[in-house]
Amino acid sequence: MPQFFLNKRLIILLVSLIFLVALIGFSLKERDGLTWPEQFLKDTTGFVQNIFYKPAHYVAGFFENVDQLKNTYEENKILRARLEEYTLLETQVQQLEKENSEFRELVGEVETLRDYDPTPATVIGRNPDQWREQIIINKGKQNGIEQNMAVITANGLIGKVKATTPFTSTVQLLSSLDPQNRISAYVQTDGETVFGLIEGWDEERGALLLKRIKHDMDIEEGQKVLTSGLGGIFPEGLFIGEVLEVVPDEYGLTKMAYVLPAADFYDIRQVMIVKRNMVSELDSFEVEEEVEEEDLEEEAE
Repeated sequence: MPQFFLNKRLIILLVSLIFLVALIGFSLKERDGLTWPEQFLKDTTGFVQNIFYKPAHYVAGFFENVDQLKNTYEENKILRARLEEYTLLETQVQQLEKENSEFRELVGEVETLRDYDPTPATVIGRNPDQWREQIIINKGKQNGIEQNMAVITANGLIGKVKATTPFTSTVQLLSSLDPQNRISAYVQTDGETVFGLIEGWDEERGALLLKRIKHDMDIEEGQKVLTSGLGGIFPEGLFIGEVLEVVPDEYGLTKMAYVLPAADFYDIRQVMIVKRNMVSELDSFEVEEEVEEEDLEEEAE
């Protein structure tokens, strides 16, 4: 009797396996429609999934909305703080403008090295062989553009006008390796003003070289570098960049600073040509000297 039951169980197991394989083969077979058991199973599964999906989606959405509200609150808090700082800064600027206006009325119109007239221009050309050194803009002599005028973008100084034609101008970028590409500059510090000379470009660091800094002057990383206006060409206060690192020069007599440019020399589309209003005493002296030489020549004739 026990042997009979064992054989019966084995037969049932074999029949079940054969039936299961047949069902699998039938399911894998390409058909135009589903059988009613398959349809019933799919419908039941979909109904159960739909029952659990809606509450789960609602709960997940609730926590997501709470998280978004929390982020919105933090962002709003930061924006309110920034707005308060902006309002305070705007008030200070208005007060300074008022004081400046009153001062000018008191002492009369005073020219400064910061006075300049900007002329907007568009970049129309860039030589692939000199991509890092020059750009061509759509303003020239007919627009009052002259050689050595400063050229800036919204971010900062990028170079100076090297050559002009009646309708276009070539701008030499600060990243040029031309040894004549020099700019008088100063570092904006909390205490004493530190002067130097921008001359040279470090291609590996992507930084300008601010040289001839007195060895006893303290400069820190992140301090701003601006044009000094003492070179007789550029106006004062044009933003050049920020100090990356300060190192002694090769002789140890002065210091040199690596300056990260504020402007992107590889993405330049719109620029402003800066015409300095105040003529330097050196330029005036040169003009008077030329006039005196011409008068002497006329008298000799």
